[in-house]
Amino acid sequence: MSIEANHIQRADSPASTGKSSPVNPKNKPEDDNSGKTDKATRRYAAGIDRALSLFDTALQEWADYLPFLGRLLKVHDSTPSIFDALQLHPPGTSDIPHKSLVAQRLSQCLNPALPAGVHQEALKVYTYIFSLIGKDGLGRDLSFYLPGLSPVLAFASLLVKPPLLSLFDTFIVPLDPADLRPALKGILLSLLPGLEEESSEEFERTHEILQRLKSTIAHRTNQEKGTQSTSGDQYFWQCLFLVSITSKSRRQGVLAYLQRHLPRLGKVTSPSNSADGKPQEHWPQHSYDIEAVTSPEPGLLIRCFAAGLNDDQLLIQRGFLDLLVTHLPLNSEVLHSKVPPGDHVKLVTAAVSVVARREMSLNRRLWTWFLGPDEPSAAKNEASATTKAADGHDRAQGRRVKYFQHFGLELLVQSILNMYESDIAAPAEKARPFRISLALMDQWEIGGFVVPKIFLPALRSVRRYQSAAPTSDAFDEVLRSAKVFFDGVESSLIWDEISNKLLQATEVQSMDPPALQEGLQIAFFVLKNFNLQEEEMLTRHMPLLVLSLVLKSNSLIDRIDGQRGEVEANLVYQILDLEGKLLDMIPGRVFDAQSLEASAFIKDKSLNLDFDNKRFLTGMKTYYANARKSANLDNSSINNTTIAILLLQNIIQVVMHELRFGRAAGPFLEAEINNLEKLCRRSSVAHLFDTNEILSTIEHTSQMLATKTDVTVRFRDMTSILSLLETLHAALSPESWLNDHRLRPILANILAGLWPHLSPASPKTNVEAVRCLWRVHSLSVDTKLVESCIAALMVKTSSDDEGQNLSVESARRFATLWSHSNSSYGSHTRRSSMAAITSKAASTTIKAKTQYVLARPLLLLLDLLEDPKGTVFTFTTGWLQAPANVQVYDNLQRQSKLLRQVGSGMSMQTADAGADPVDLDEYIYFLRTLSNVIEHTPREVWPPILSQVYESDAHPGVALQNRHAKPSLKEQIPHTGVVTNQKRIIKTCLGVLGQGSERETNIMVQLSRLKLTAVSLLHEIVVRSGSLDDVEEDVELPVITALLTSIREADHPLQVSLMSLLSIWLRRRRSDWTRDAGTSHRRILSGDHSSQQTLSTERPNKEEPRVLPSSPPAALLDCLLEGLGSVGSQPVLHHWIRFLDFCFPYYHSVVFQILMPLVERFVETVDSVFEDLRSSFRQEYVQVTATSMPINTMVELLNGLEQILARAHDRLIEDESAQNSSRSPEQVQGFFGNMVSGVFASDGHKTRSTTANNRLTVVLCFKDVVKICLRIWSWSAGSSEISLHDPALSGSFNHVSLRLRNRARRLLEHMFAAECLECLETLIEAWYGARKGTKPGLPSSVILNLLHVLDGSRPRNTIPAIFNALYSRTNPDALDPDRKSTMTSELSDTDLARFLVEYTRSLEDDAMDDIWSDCIAFLKDILANPLPHRQTLPRLLEFTALLGAKMDNTNFGENRKRRKELGDLFLRQLAATFTIKPLNFNTEPPSAPIQKQPKEMRYADHSQSPPADEDIIVVLATIFPGISKILVDSDHIVTATNTVLAQVIVPTFRARSFPQNVTFTFLDLLGSLTQIPEASKGWKRDIADAFNDPRLFCRHTHRFASSQWLPLFSQWIVLDKDRMADLVLRLPSPTSAGIMFGVGASSARMEADRKAQLNLRKVATLLLAATGDSFVETIGAIQDKIADLLTATAASSPSTAIRAEIYMVLRALILKVAPIHLVFLWPLVIKELQEAISSLYPSRNRDKYNIHCVVHACKLLDVLVLVGPEDFQMRQWLFITDTIDAVYRPQDLEPRALVDDLSEDLDANAGVSQSAAISTHGHLQLGDRKPLLTAEVLRGIRNEELLDRAIRPFLRQLSINAFEGTYSMTAFDWQASYEDLLLDIFDEQSLV
Repeated sequence: MSIEANHIQRADSPASTGKSSPVNPKNKPEDDNSGKTDKATRRYAAGIDRALSLFDTALQEWADYLPFLGRLLKVHDSTPSIFDALQLHPPGTSDIPHKSLVAQRLSQCLNPALPAGVHQEALKVYTYIFSLIGKDGLGRDLSFYLPGLSPVLAFASLLVKPPLLSLFDTFIVPLDPADLRPALKGILLSLLPGLEEESSEEFERTHEILQRLKSTIAHRTNQEKGTQSTSGDQYFWQCLFLVSITSKSRRQGVLAYLQRHLPRLGKVTSPSNSADGKPQEHWPQHSYDIEAVTSPEPGLLIRCFAAGLNDDQLLIQRGFLDLLVTHLPLNSEVLHSKVPPGDHVKLVTAAVSVVARREMSLNRRLWTWFLGPDEPSAAKNEASATTKAADGHDRAQGRRVKYFQHFGLELLVQSILNMYESDIAAPAEKARPFRISLALMDQWEIGGFVVPKIFLPALRSVRRYQSAAPTSDAFDEVLRSAKVFFDGVESSLIWDEISNKLLQATEVQSMDPPALQEGLQIAFFVLKNFNLQEEEMLTRHMPLLVLSLVLKSNSLIDRIDGQRGEVEANLVYQILDLEGKLLDMIPGRVFDAQSLEASAFIKDKSLNLDFDNKRFLTGMKTYYANARKSANLDNSSINNTTIAILLLQNIIQVVMHELRFGRAAGPFLEAEINNLEKLCRRSSVAHLFDTNEILSTIEHTSQMLATKTDVTVRFRDMTSILSLLETLHAALSPESWLNDHRLRPILANILAGLWPHLSPASPKTNVEAVRCLWRVHSLSVDTKLVESCIAALMVKTSSDDEGQNLSVESARRFATLWSHSNSSYGSHTRRSSMAAITSKAASTTIKAKTQYVLARPLLLLLDLLEDPKGTVFTFTTGWLQAPANVQVYDNLQRQSKLLRQVGSGMSMQTADAGADPVDLDEYIYFLRTLSNVIEHTPREVWPPILSQVYESDAHPGVALQNRHAKPSLKEQIPHTGVVTNQKRIIKTCLGVLGQGSERETNIMVQLSRLKLTAVSLLHEIVVRSGSLDDVEEDVELPVITALLTSIREADHPLQVSLMSLLSIWLRRRRSDWTRDAGTSHRRILSGDHSSQQTLSTERPNKEEPRVLPSSPPAALLDCLLEGLGSVGSQPVLHHWIRFLDFCFPYYHSVVFQILMPLVERFVETVDSVFEDLRSSFRQEYVQVTATSMPINTMVELLNGLEQILARAHDRLIEDESAQNSSRSPEQVQGFFGNMVSGVFASDGHKTRSTTANNRLTVVLCFKDVVKICLRIWSWSAGSSEISLHDPALSGSFNHVSLRLRNRARRLLEHMFAAECLECLETLIEAWYGARKGTKPGLPSSVILNLLHVLDGSRPRNTIPAIFNALYSRTNPDALDPDRKSTMTSELSDTDLARFLVEYTRSLEDDAMDDIWSDCIAFLKDILANPLPHRQTLPRLLEFTALLGAKMDNTNFGENRKRRKELGDLFLRQLAATFTIKPLNFNTEPPSAPIQKQPKEMRYADHSQSPPADEDIIVVLATIFPGISKILVDSDHIVTATNTVLAQVIVPTFRARSFPQNVTFTFLDLLGSLTQIPEASKGWKRDIADAFNDPRLFCRHTHRFASSQWLPLFSQWIVLDKDRMADLVLRLPSPTSAGIMFGVGASSARMEADRKAQLNLRKVATLLLAATGDSFVETIGAIQDKIADLLTATAASSPSTAIRAEIYMVLRALILKVAPIHLVFLWPLVIKELQEAISSLYPSRNRDKYNIHCVVHACKLLDVLVLVGPEDFQMRQWLFITDTIDAVYRPQDLEPRALVDDLSEDLDANAGVSQSAAISTHGHLQLGDRKPLLTAEVLRGIRNEELLDRAIRPFLRQLSINAFEGTYSMTAFDWQASYEDLLLDIFDEQSLV
């Protein structure tokens, strides 16, 4: 099709192109006949020169061309015309002077914008020149004249086409083949437009010319060789195929030629039959033609068809499909013998891709190609009329199927598999093979054989793409196509392929774990993502697959042995999981009970399991084999009845096998039992089988597990057996279950196995163990079974040496059982009243069941209270004091037999203590008896008895004998004279407490009991004594010493008794202290927020005495620290906490001195216990310690911390209140007090008061406690702490973590209520450390979440606290003293401001109503005195913007008054920010490179804060995209944008460090401003100033060019459309006037060169920034200016130094502008490239083109070859060998292409042989084609080395790489060329 002239914009006049372009120097005449000196020749050349000069002077517009050429032809003017000059050529010469310029002007006359008359006249001149120079001259000068004629036929009018074709037919076609060979591809590109329309007038003539051209090349080639050869035809066909591959517009002409002349490449069926009656196939006689189209490279033929089949036009695709059917069938010997397999697959891939268009005409042709041609008609006349049609149809159908199977199946499958296996990330391309596969299923002869082979790879492809997809939406798009394909596949095929994949990989002899793993992944993927609800799938295929998996898994289980089967065990576990998922999907009606009962198979119970399994597998294979052949199948051999029974038998078999061999804790037994339970729910066959063997096996296994001595028996042992019992219970009838005698011992063994897992030392399985125990109760027929078993276990696990019925461990286990049984899970958390009411009924039921079942074990525990000397008594008393165990008393009330009266009226006779010493048993008996008498005696009886004087000798001779030589008790009691009964008893007891512990074990136990009895006696004496004045000895120190000893010996009962004794003693000795020490305070939130907070609920009572007479002994504090931190005291830690609470008031005067050591000890202990607890959940097996109770220990320690902090804080409040009351009242101040007061106050030295020091101590303690609470809170924030080995134990983890988390939260709430500011600063410090990465494992989001859930840190409390913290660091004198921070946190004001922003961002939008007034008041106070806050003003500006954004999302923001108020504050704050802290723009930027990051990630990590000036830019870049939410009025928006432009943008652009001071964030801010319509007037001017700044074009700018600067320029030129025209006008024309001679000529020339270079780079930059063809209107002006600048010389201004920038502009035009708009440019580009590259010849003068210009010329040629515009392809042969000669070059062929010839010359000049040069070719590029000559290649190469190290390798590789790129049919990498051009533009080193 021709392009009419009136459809193309007319040019005003052609551009001047300067001198002629050189041709190949080896063929160029000597300087255009300049060597001839005869007069005629000189006159002839001068006439031509005068005629050519008229092109620059006489032509002003396109209308002048026609009259001018007419005058040239008519020769009427006296001025010699070009035609006259040509006619006046001297005789004897056929050369044309200035022929390159003559050809250039004639090509300009063939401009498509000119009318047809001009074209006709120009063709006449061409005709005359060709006839003048003759055939040899035209062959020599073909490179001058052919480029101008090549594109004409594509746009020529009807009047121009005949003379043009005549010109080709008469002059060009008859040329010598040696001259035509290099240009053959260009000639074909020129002539093929004539074949586009077969009905056109020029079609036949063009066809004839092509035939003549083909014959000419072939005939001349044969003549040269002397024999008949196909080399000429080969070359013609190869060039034709290359044209089809590279040129889309010429593909229609190629198709028309192929339809007429492509030989048939398939076999021909002979009409004569052979002896066997079959038709004979043989090769055609014209094998010459076949050899011509397939040699030397058959791959070009395949790629020609592939390009045509992938064409966008439907008609072209249809034509190439027709050619495939008729000329290149699948059974062609050419495809199988000459074409490589990869190319064969490429052809099939291109052919099958047409089905994606869903066009029936294409699909019909494709099916014909795949299934083969129809059977010859002669074979259809053999049968009768009735049978002939049916038989013929079946026979033809069978033949077509065989044809496809033999010739096309393998190729088609391989091509589709290649599509599936490709790594393409684009979702449309990834979904394409699924659509193709679905379309193939429309033709069953094809799809029926292809789909089974591609089904699993298709699933594998979409599953793999799930992890490789760039976005979830991309994967969803591909998955949708996969689902459509999946739904179209037959169900039998789907499950056959999946089952085959799994079963083949599970063969015992040849197991393939990777294949099995892949098959399982595919199966799980299918179950999750595809529709499997078809009836046939659910009722037929899923049961078959489940049974087959069960059989294979059983075989694999037998194979696994020890450690070698870890991989197989994991796979078996996955198989069992798959079985379970499939059983869940199978509906219950599949295994119908009635049909199963009626089955004869069921009635015959004597089954051979192995035989039935093998028969099933064989039948399954047969079933699926028949399913592919016929839809009507006989299912009698394999029915659901058989499947159900075999499933049940095999699952029970493997379960029993595991139990027999002691593998109850195997990794898959639990899954097998779950599958058995699912099967039993769906069928009723379980009761038909004998359960005796099953229960016997379970009994044996449970007995074996129950007798194990290892307490670390895995919890799953018992749960697996329990699950199996539950399954049997649900499946069997109630009668058989009740009558089985083996059930009771089985359940008893399970309870024995569960009992160790109730230990509180291992809280990992507590919750699950309790649940299992109640499951046992639900299974038990005997309601007393659980009760009796637990009682027996409690007694059985007791320690004999303790002499008690129960051990402390039994008591603790029972306590755990009681606790979890009486409270539903999570009851300790706070719940709403409605939730409590809802759970009331369920809780009542649980309690009733618990009290019924656990009654007897509870009584066993309480019986020990009668013997208070044992460890169980200590535990029991503490356990009973827990509020959660108050229901124990309810249980006792129901047990009337426990209500006994205890006599308390016993009296005591004074014993004779003067007897001889006896053994320890006698002392124990004496002291215990005395203690019991005192305990049960009324208090008023004892004072007179104890005050009586003991009438005896000095001492009673009481001694303590032992087998070690230790001092006796008698020796330790001093002689003091008169002794009362009270004094003697006290001395005796103290002597007992002072006994050492270096004794044997049995003696130690007795001695401990003796000490315990003595303490008990002392306690009763002190309590019941009227006065202690007669006791002179110091009781405190011996008791404290004994207490320390008991801690080291871990004597818990003695510790409790001694602490109780000390408490009573201290209280009695200090009777003036009236406070009740037995009352324990529980600190909660109190007070109101506006006043000073306290941690205690009680206010100080001013009437009570505050000062104690004396402090306790120093040893008591050491004892307290030792008890709180020792492991030996943890079981009685709650007693230590109560003792500390009692002792704390006695340290009233030194409370702040002891506070720090106490808190440190508490924190250290909490940290140690907490770490042990975390380790227990990380490890699968934990070493259990009998005394370890980490949960209770943690809770008690936190309780103690809360108590001492409360008391210390109460004391601090008292002191501060007393100090404030002594001062004079101050003036009433505002929200932050007087903002101005104290600003000019003197900064003299200030001493910290005692109260201030005390506050600092309390605050530091608060900080430590906040940190440890935060650590506890963050532990349960994620699930990473849960053991990976026991994921089923999440219940215990949740219970433990939630309990500790709630306790830590309550403590934090109380501390926040007391010291909100200090606690908040501590959390902020932790948050900042988490953001910097100094606190690994603590996400910053956890801290923000914690603040949101604390009652004391609600936004209305937290926001003012943050304000106070800020003011404490910026302007502390403006705050009241009670609002100031102690500054103990290492936080700066900027850190606090950053946290304020993040905290506000995390708040809900509705919180604005609560914090609005405080925020507005704060902002107003800031603006009243902004100077102290100068460092935080940027972040506070972001804070204000956040308020506006949140207001915009709520109804609260609808109040226009509030919005206006906030907008005014924002503007004032913005102005104050730049006024108080102006940016420093002249500072040199850092030398470290800035890493390019996404916008949302820049400075997101505050571990490296941005520079000070960058901070405000970061904030502004965040704010301005949503500025309309903050500022409502447009005037305010304009004001804000103008402020930013004036304060940030303009100073940055005008700074001395520009553009090094420009950052990504700055450009983000500028980009945000460009999106604001109101700011367009301001930023346009600023961007223009930056663009015109010469410093912009540097390497620093290149880092931001593609992502930042170019989008800005694109936005700018949209609003300023005349910017390109202005730039073009700034480019000066080269001139040499005034600077050739004189001072400063060189400097002036360099300045002009630099300006021109910068302007040219600006033009190239705008071209790259523009979208589409934005500058089409200025292309003509750019072309004229480029032509003008190319006339520059080395002495002109500007000079030839600007040529590199001209080439950059040309590269930008080629990359960004559509080729149709560049038709005027090609003559200029071709000429310039030839001159620049030719300057590299050693014989040439290089003054005009320096090496830098040549490099950029090579880059321009590289881009042209990559992009391949069709207009350039016609001229490409001038530079590179673009035909098959680039690879298969004849030996006698000299290169005609400029690059190849130059490469050989340079190599020869450098001494490199041709073979060596070929061996140094670079490796061919993989993937998209990229430029060869890039900045990366040139990096580090000096100018003098560029020719050898860069240019020569480039020239050597260009042709071969161009051909290989065409052969690979890959797209070129546009982005790589784009980035390389940007790098050249912003390279300041290449500027003059």
